[in-house]
Amino acid sequence: MRNMSSRKRKSPDSGEQACVLCRRADVNPDICGRTFAESDLCVHEFCLLFANIRFEESAPWEETVGLPVGTIRCRIKQADQKQCFVCGERGAAISCAERGCARSFHLPCAVDGECVTQFFGQHRSFCREHRPRQAVEAAPSQGTDCVICLEPMGDSTSYQTLRCPACKHTWFHRSCVQGQAMNAGTMCFQCPICQDTEQFRAEMSTLGIQIPVRRPSWWDDRTYPSLLRRHGRCDVSTCLYPGGREQEEADGPWQLLLCSSCAAEGTHRRCSYLSNRVNSWECNSCAGMGTGKMQPVVLP
Repeated sequence: MRNMSSRKRKSPDSGEQACVLCRRADVNPDICGRTFAESDLCVHEFCLLFANIRFEESAPWEETVGLPVGTIRCRIKQADQKQCFVCGERGAAISCAERGCARSFHLPCAVDGECVTQFFGQHRSFCREHRPRQAVEAAPSQGTDCVICLEPMGDSTSYQTLRCPACKHTWFHRSCVQGQAMNAGTMCFQCPICQDTEQFRAEMSTLGIQIPVRRPSWWDDRTYPSLLRRHGRCDVSTCLYPGGREQEEADGPWQLLLCSSCAAEGTHRRCSYLSNRVNSWECNSCAGMGTGKMQPVVLP
């Protein structure tokens, strides 16, 4: 195997062993997937798949993978004869799926080379010349912003610009929609505006957007624990309850009402002079935004 730069051979901080197919250790796991090791081989999950090397994976609770070591060694020798058309280094194990195209590249080089890797089916890969493109008749109009990051889209189409195939007027950057897909997973990935799922997912997958098969990240209870707790504090400037702002009663004048618009502020009925007949209240911030109407009722 030919020598590569020290940056590619190992991670400068951890001394981690590099993948034998892409020859890198310091990579984003969202791009290269999990890292497997067997015998003296270290290899990334997606480097295997896009090099057309299949492996056997056991049940999730066993956490073992059967690597075809002989096939991997053979592919290493083949890749050592191919030069990555993006970085210029040898060891490019991924080839363009277009018949007659001789371009090869490393998986971590794919985005820099404007390549497309399809994370489904046969896991095909395409160079910048042969990659699938959207049937977009016009570039984004002047002043169009990415609906995800709200930054300008520019006035021309490119590898970095994508459009929703369903509503046809929603534009976003490739990196932005990829980030959305990684967070949403297959269960919730959809157009941020028209909320189309079927056509949107199919086209984004074809264009190289990885949509992980899992539930969305925000369903993890540990992600946003504070959102799972009901607000439990009286926030008026002067709280009248003898037990303090953090206490409340089930009903009556010391029942805690939450803002009907934001639910992020609360008041005891008596602290805002609300009668027991009033079931809705709005904080000063939301009332000032015109979202509703405050309902102060003087207690008899």
